[in-house]
Amino acid sequence: MVLRFHGIPGRATPRPAPLAPRLPVLALLLGACLVPLQASGQQATPLYRDATQPLATRVEDLLRRMTLEEKVAQMECMSPRDLDSVFAGGAVDRYGPADARYGIGHICGLGFAARGGPRQHAEMANRLQKYFIEHGRLGIPVVVTEESLHGLAATGATNYPTPMALASTFDLDLVQRAFTEIAAEAAAAGTNHVLAPVLDLAQDPRWGRTEETYGEDPYLVSRMGVAAITGFQGDRPPTIDRHHVAATTKHFAGHGVPEGGRNIGPPHMSEHELRDMHLRPFEAAVREAGVAAVMPAYHELFGVPVHASPFMLTKILRDEWGFQGVVISDFYGVRYNADTHFVARDNTDAARLAILAGVDVDAPQLESYQGLVSLVRAGRLDEALVDRGARRVLRLKFALGLFDAPYVDPAGTDSIVSSPAHLATARRVAGEAITLLKNEGGVLPLDTAKLHTIALIGPHADYAERGNYAGVPRSTVTALAALRARLGTGTHVLYAEGVRLLRDTRPPLRAGGPGVPGAPRAPGAAGAAPATGIPAGFGRVALADDTTNQRLIREAVAVASRADVVVLALGANAQMMREAWRGREGDNASLELRSMQNELVDAVRATGKPVVVLLFSGGPLTFEHLDRTIPTILYCWYLGQETGNAVADVLLGDVNPSGRLPITLARSVGQLPVYYDHKPSARRQDYIFDASAPLYPFGYGLSYTTFRTDSVRLERPAVGTRDSVRVFARVTNTGTRAGTQVVQLYIRQDFTLPTRPVKELKDFRRVSLQSGESRTVEMMLTPAKLGHVGADMRFLVEPGPFRVMVGSSSRDADLTTVSLEVR
Repeated sequence: MVLRFHGIPGRATPRPAPLAPRLPVLALLLGACLVPLQASGQQATPLYRDATQPLATRVEDLLRRMTLEEKVAQMECMSPRDLDSVFAGGAVDRYGPADARYGIGHICGLGFAARGGPRQHAEMANRLQKYFIEHGRLGIPVVVTEESLHGLAATGATNYPTPMALASTFDLDLVQRAFTEIAAEAAAAGTNHVLAPVLDLAQDPRWGRTEETYGEDPYLVSRMGVAAITGFQGDRPPTIDRHHVAATTKHFAGHGVPEGGRNIGPPHMSEHELRDMHLRPFEAAVREAGVAAVMPAYHELFGVPVHASPFMLTKILRDEWGFQGVVISDFYGVRYNADTHFVARDNTDAARLAILAGVDVDAPQLESYQGLVSLVRAGRLDEALVDRGARRVLRLKFALGLFDAPYVDPAGTDSIVSSPAHLATARRVAGEAITLLKNEGGVLPLDTAKLHTIALIGPHADYAERGNYAGVPRSTVTALAALRARLGTGTHVLYAEGVRLLRDTRPPLRAGGPGVPGAPRAPGAAGAAPATGIPAGFGRVALADDTTNQRLIREAVAVASRADVVVLALGANAQMMREAWRGREGDNASLELRSMQNELVDAVRATGKPVVVLLFSGGPLTFEHLDRTIPTILYCWYLGQETGNAVADVLLGDVNPSGRLPITLARSVGQLPVYYDHKPSARRQDYIFDASAPLYPFGYGLSYTTFRTDSVRLERPAVGTRDSVRVFARVTNTGTRAGTQVVQLYIRQDFTLPTRPVKELKDFRRVSLQSGESRTVEMMLTPAKLGHVGADMRFLVEPGPFRVMVGSSSRDADLTTVSLEVR
């Protein structure tokens, strides 16, 4: 069996640098314990040490030398909390003598422990490798695993826009470049394996993890996922080189439509819907991109938790798709078999169900899989299942080159991490992600030759939201700081907070740490990070009190009255749209603008000044009142550390907006679900007092110029079930400035069983054109795009008529339709 990975063989082997004096307890323990030891009981040149041997040969040679305890250790993780005890003298009791001689499979979460930046992270990673190689009987290195959703989750790494923003670009080459850069930063810092990308379909935006996804559409999410994985892993199998990392696709599968929008809640879907929609991105990740690892979802499917589901983790993933990589649990997901789903009596029983289903690694720390040794010893578990899991983990370590070159060069991080080139990519992604929803009257781009004063108002005006699962970058740029720097003294930029989103309910963090927009700010230059605040993802939140916001609104009106134009930076922050887990609050029952933001809009609008609204959020908001009253709206998502520069680029016209919505924007939560690819019977009637049509459709986005798409035609009007057909369309820039259009191709097949969605995205092209320029674009319909899962759960291309639709969004009015016959 051959594991499909991507990369270039070879990995530099510098001597490990000394650990920097950061994170005192762990660092001192590491330094005290790093005494070189000679591995014992080994042949002079065992096959697994011979880099000229085939990967499979090396894996099997090592596996046959291992004890049961050593094999189980490869299926376990340690967190920095565990490491404190291990390095102190082996206080962690796993399943016998509690020292490091058994080794460990993964180290999880070092990025949040190795304070001081990427160089210190690399030094710590080297120390960990050295410790386990020298203390372990067989000298097996560890996999350093980190979160890396939109940048390495570590201090000092580049913070790119969130995945929802990335998806808004519809720019696969740019997304792959971003993740290639993220991989380079992670690898330079000593990380080998990342827990990204998220390929769930976000079909219920109340779900707090919507921002982690690439939207609602199976095809778009598939393409984004393949681009991200290729960026992470490289594109030259069978190994992953020193500039890349192993990727993990998650959460397998159906996580984006939980009951009530509540994280971990059971999704209610048929096996047909699961296979025809929610599995498609994961199948592409396995079959096309050769993803190294898969993470099961927390929830249950068809009454069985995915962490205990042989149907999901063995039958579909391995038997049907041929996946040969590692299945790593979601954090505490194995334990959830016992304490959340109540299908296991205790942690040991939870571990038994998980390994039988096909979970290879128990993350993030020593917990459930400690019981595997006792299960085998008691005859309740076949040791062959342990061999199976350990084999997969060892194969990953060999594919990463860790046995031959386990160390990285800490000095090399300085030229790689947060480099000018990476910041430029982050800025470009943010600019392409911004989506123009309305520009009535042509207020944008702002004409600074005619504007003497701009008022920038709102909780996001002087705050750059990094999003959840983010590290702390070396710098952030807010919209206020960027506009003032760009405009200098020629145009005055006034500022008012407008409203405060949240109360500051926690003690202050160190200066320069992460903060919450709207929380009290420390004195300092505009654009500096707040000195107080809350790291995204922790603690309870409370909305700011109305008395405070009424005062701030009065102050904002006074500022707006002095300006020629007002820019309102509104929305939600990462504390307000976040994951709920282990009893901590998250998700949302409402998606409305909170903390008197509508009152702020009305008060500013009453001044009679032109108003531009920037909406920042992790996922979709509902803003029908604002949409009725404000003529110019830009949807910005979370744009990361280059937020301000990207916003200034778009407001001032240096970047012409080209973002397109990767998810439908509802009028209210009462419309949910509102995804575009619904079944024909779903929306035949309106509600009594409300419309069924969404506020803005999937794929929608405007530009500072205008486009016309015409001359839509097929290469031929009829094809066989095994044939492909090209689709052509002419795109013309009919406006006065250069811009980029995203041409989208949808299909619809009638007269089938099971029923098909009203339309499905099957291809798209970004086309950049000068004013007056025309170009013919070519897209492709293949059997894989024309087919669907039948009633027998098998994929087929069914003969019959298809409608082929080409245009600028999923809305019928934006599409031109031609007919295709499949025979």
